Amino acid sequence: MKKTIFLISVIAISFSCTQTPKETAAENKLDYTQYVDPFIGTAFTGHTFPGATYPLGMIQAGPETGNYSWEYCSGYVYGDSLIYGFSQTRLNGTGCIDLGDLLMQPFAGEKRSDLRSKYDLISEKASPGYYAVNLTDNDVRVEITTSPHVAFHKYTFAKGKKANVLADFQSGLVWTRQHLPTSVIENEVNFENDHTITGMTRRREWVDRTYFFVIEFDKPILTQEKLPKQDQREKAPRYILTFDMKNDTTLNMKIALSSTSIEGAKANLKAEVSGWNFDATRENAKNEWNKYLSRIQIEGTDAQKTNFYTALYHLFIQPNNIADVDGRYVGPNRQISQSSGGKFYSTWSQWDIFRAAFPLYTIVSPELIPEFINSMLDYSEQQGHLPVWALWGQETYTMIGSHSVPMVVDTYLKGFKGFDAERAFNEVKKSLTINTPDYNWRLYDRYGYFPFDSVRVESVSSTLECGFDDYCAAMMARQLGKTADFDFFNKRAQYYKNLYDPSVGYMRGRDSKGNWRTPFDPLMLAHGDSDVGGDYTEGNAAQYTWHVLQDIPGLLSLMGDKKMAVERLDSLFYTTAKSTNTLSDVTGLIGQYAHGNEPSHHIAYLYTYLDESYKTQELVRQICTDFYKNKPDGLIGNDDCGQMSAWFILSSLGFYPVNPAGGEFVIGAPQLTSAKINVGNGKTFSMEAKNLSIDNKYVEKIELNGKPYDKKTINYKDIMNGASLIFYMSATPKK
Repeated sequence: MKKTIFLISVIAISFSCTQTPKETAAENKLDYTQYVDPFIGTAFTGHTFPGATYPLGMIQAGPETGNYSWEYCSGYVYGDSLIYGFSQTRLNGTGCIDLGDLLMQPFAGEKRSDLRSKYDLISEKASPGYYAVNLTDNDVRVEITTSPHVAFHKYTFAKGKKANVLADFQSGLVWTRQHLPTSVIENEVNFENDHTITGMTRRREWVDRTYFFVIEFDKPILTQEKLPKQDQREKAPRYILTFDMKNDTTLNMKIALSSTSIEGAKANLKAEVSGWNFDATRENAKNEWNKYLSRIQIEGTDAQKTNFYTALYHLFIQPNNIADVDGRYVGPNRQISQSSGGKFYSTWSQWDIFRAAFPLYTIVSPELIPEFINSMLDYSEQQGHLPVWALWGQETYTMIGSHSVPMVVDTYLKGFKGFDAERAFNEVKKSLTINTPDYNWRLYDRYGYFPFDSVRVESVSSTLECGFDDYCAAMMARQLGKTADFDFFNKRAQYYKNLYDPSVGYMRGRDSKGNWRTPFDPLMLAHGDSDVGGDYTEGNAAQYTWHVLQDIPGLLSLMGDKKMAVERLDSLFYTTAKSTNTLSDVTGLIGQYAHGNEPSHHIAYLYTYLDESYKTQELVRQICTDFYKNKPDGLIGNDDCGQMSAWFILSSLGFYPVNPAGGEFVIGAPQLTSAKINVGNGKTFSMEAKNLSIDNKYVEKIELNGKPYDKKTINYKDIMNGASLIFYMSATPKK
């Protein structure tokens, strides 16, 4: 679809327009992709991309408009003037850089020294599984679609001009221009015949990984010109390929990838896109996207639907199945392994997605959960611990905690089958007791926290986040009857209390002698980067003090009585004080609350614990209105593999998992008049918000299954049993 630009808030638009009528019985045939705008989040700090991708697929093929900096984690920023080319893999909404494999740039006519091209902004279109643009300098119309392992490019060249493609095997997304020449460690390129190129690349940026490829053209290669190296350290070539077009203007190209072998890439190509029917491949991708997008059916204006379904689209771009069609993959042991379930999922941004994205997967795609968990367990048995932040089957050791643990435990506590619980607990326990490059558990247990003179950065954040992982392990141990393990992990889950300094009212760093960090500024932002340092992760004490997901009542009791806890929480949201430093990750500020980064995501819901839920309702409206807009710069922070989007989806439905393990969702305030979720087994969960409007943002009363409901949470089992949840909205806060 064309880029949709809205200059005022979507919520305001939604309530000022006449609502669309309810969908008919043909809802399952409705094209939900029409409401997805892949350009949302492609500017500012969203770090999303508009390329063609398949749900949970290996391929994310699309344009690159830049490289060599944090702004280009996805290789694309909306509004840039030039397109460098079209690569086949991409990260969605992350704050780190990798991928951008196999850059292809078509051009008509004679070779130029600079093949970057201006493009017709009006012609640039994107929808799930499809991307298109006109390259004005290069006289080419580019269209791209995809299957799980195959990128399908269609180039239409200016009539009467030579048809060429720059095939750049050295290119990739990197942090700095200086690193590009050394990022490729090993490369092979084989021209098998005049239609086919095969090879492999071993590349190191965020992770050290190897991919194999096969590239097929529907026209013969007439000539191949190998270009001079731009740097003598480069290991991979660049070619100008010129094609015998036989009086045609359209060149089709298919690129299949594999983590195992060239033969694996060929098998993927044969199984998924054996012919040259571009439109059929595009239609197949569109149909697959509709299977996932149709899981939630909402009522509202087109503006509401665009915001909502784009968020749902971002959720299912990842994790990515990197196994071949025969189930073989390369994991952290770097050997070819066979997946028992046929798939192996990677691109696990655990520090982000354990909070809301994974609980949302358990609602809208429960059939995927056993595959996700078995992939994590397979990974753990090879790596020695559950994934921390895994990309293409390799470990990045990025961010803190071991947040695969709450994902595994959440799955177990919700009663999922299809994986071995004893096996799962074994990997959970290993991950929290065997030392890794990040964590010395003996140090943790000796002091009951990570001392800042031993753990130089992120000591407070690491203690708090590991404490939640420990709580999760304790809950699983208790269910399995493992008393000793329960006692051990439950004790650890209380370590957060050792870092609360009542004299200042914040979580504060301590050294190995028990001394508090001085000087202490609760608003000073910290980062794991050694250039910034500090005791917190992409945040400060004002934000991280609330990061006790497992024991909110216990945290609030540390602050004194309810009145004192409310005052402390108010001071976060309503302060006018500013941090003395800034971080690119800390955006979307309401006072010192930072919605642009994940550690803050649960905090707006804490007023519900303090019997002031009307403040939660006000904040949810403000965040949804101000920080989620139908614009390229409409996301206030990195989408982080769907976590930012998941917060919006769940909050729009009226609830959020403050404790994201076990199935309790704290009730907030819906932002949609109604929604239905196909929860499987022929059951539907429905939500309705009566009298919802711009002014009516407060919840007056709630009914569950036709009966008054006054609980502060709704349970996962209620949702999955096909409940009916009705909110009655009012313009007057209920105090």
